[in-house]
Amino acid sequence: MSHDACKAGHFDLPSVETRKVGSADEEKNVSRPLDADRTPDSITKEFFLFPVPKRLRYSRDHPFRFSYAMTIIYAVATSILVANLYYCQPLLIAMAKSFEVSYERVSRIPTFVQAGYAVGLLVICPLGDIVRRRQLILFLVIITSFLTIGLAVTKDVVIFEALTFVMGFTNVAPQILVPLVAESAPLERRAFAFSIVLTGLMFGILFARVIAGIIGEFVVWRIVYYSAVSLQFVVFLGLYLTLPDYPSANNNLPYWKIHWTMAKLAVTEPIVVQAVVINLGASACYAYYWVTLTFLLGGPPYNYSTLEIGLFGILGMAGVAAGPLSGRIVDRMLPWHALVISTTILLAFQAIQTAAGGINVAAVIVSCFGLDFFQQIQNVALVIAMFSISKTAISRLNAIYMISFYVGQMIGTAVGTKIFVQYGWRAAGAFGMGLYAMQLFALALRGPHCKQYTWFGYEGGLGFRRGVESSSPSHVSDSNTEKI
Repeated sequence: MSHDACKAGHFDLPSVETRKVGSADEEKNVSRPLDADRTPDSITKEFFLFPVPKRLRYSRDHPFRFSYAMTIIYAVATSILVANLYYCQPLLIAMAKSFEVSYERVSRIPTFVQAGYAVGLLVICPLGDIVRRRQLILFLVIITSFLTIGLAVTKDVVIFEALTFVMGFTNVAPQILVPLVAESAPLERRAFAFSIVLTGLMFGILFARVIAGIIGEFVVWRIVYYSAVSLQFVVFLGLYLTLPDYPSANNNLPYWKIHWTMAKLAVTEPIVVQAVVINLGASACYAYYWVTLTFLLGGPPYNYSTLEIGLFGILGMAGVAAGPLSGRIVDRMLPWHALVISTTILLAFQAIQTAAGGINVAAVIVSCFGLDFFQQIQNVALVIAMFSISKTAISRLNAIYMISFYVGQMIGTAVGTKIFVQYGWRAAGAFGMGLYAMQLFALALRGPHCKQYTWFGYEGGLGFRRGVESSSPSHVSDSNTEKI
């Protein structure tokens, strides 16, 4: 997400204002919620028991200052917390042996995690707009930590599946921290701050797959979850000592109204509907590939160990490195063109996997690298397309995007694994190709220069260059978004 895009207003969050403090030589960027004047200064007790450190208590007269140090702390915390969702993937074979069940049965575990996370995004994340986020984040981290203890000790696969769902449901603190960075950072530095936390998210996914694979190779897989518990308690302590107690941004906004406006955006905005359909397919492809990769590499002709399978996650470093580059690429064209180009190339890499993934490991390496790299371009373009709808509904648009992302992952994991187990790696590869073809079909239905409420067609042609403001996606009306 580039600095220029941020300046253009695509990522304006209305809940924060930036003002200058001191003389012209001592200008400092500080931020405070727009509802701050209607919010009590601070609370002194955490959960009515523990004191909030004085330096972290909110005051109208001394708003919190943005700093990159805090952004890095958020990124590290986000990385460790999001890893909880992915530890299981390289451990599925070991889990099947431990629980004495089939591969098909343990393949449901990632599905339960992703389903729980999707429900948590819908139910819990909107609370970030109406309650104090420090207490909400700390509560979620501690609950998730105790649920992870249950994952480490249980010996019943049914209980393990149930706990993974609940853990996924409560493990949404990263999606409350990410918007917090966007709100607290001044406009001219918001994009870079955002990229730091998003990089943390990507590293968390890679960290989980690589570390879980390494640990699972040398000791029992349960050690991975015991280690995760320790890391989460470290995150809890770190956030307790550093996370400012920002007041709620919307004291009088009803909980139900957030969901109502989200639902309206999800069905009445053509750009949102198109982006959701593409995002469902894209995330399904991503999830299916990484989950079935464990079974592909663990079986003939490769018969790789858990360690070797986990190390394939290092190839995902290309995706992290592509983050800033992806933003620059998308900045130079409209999101629609970036989506068409990246999705077409993704289809080509998926064809390589389908043709030779189960024959030669070189095909796996090439497809792994290419799919992860161009997936980042696709993600950036989707986000920019959705966020261009309204500057007053960014958080709700983000929730719609993330929910569709994890619903897609759930579909990809469940359907892709079933096809792989029953029909083999080539049939699963063809499933991935079909999903990419579906995304291209959705893009073809609506061109890059259509007016806001045009559902089908190619108004304005196919030009690559960004037009004037009127050619860009229009903002939704205030009555439609019910801006906060």
